[in-house]
Amino acid sequence: MFSGSTVELLKQVISSWQVIAVTIALVLYMQIVFYAARSYHRPKVKKVKIKTKKIKPEAEAGPEEAEGGSSSNDELGLEED
Repeated sequence: MFSGSTVELLKQVISSWQVIAVTIALVLYMQIVFYAARSYHRPKVKKVKIKTKKIKPEAEAGPEEAEGGSSSNDELGLEED
């Protein structure tokens, strides 16, 4: 698959001190990054429960609307066409 000269050149490149030094530096860097990632924990956030009052449904406005009582449209300032 590879010729003899290609295999010999590959051995020289892999065994060169520059490649070995860069490989060791990358391994150490990754170890530091993974250690920092493992040691960091997000602070726990306490969930605040909001108490809400239950709104009782108002009595249905039957005869009051017919007599011109206030409706939700009047309260909101809406006009009917």
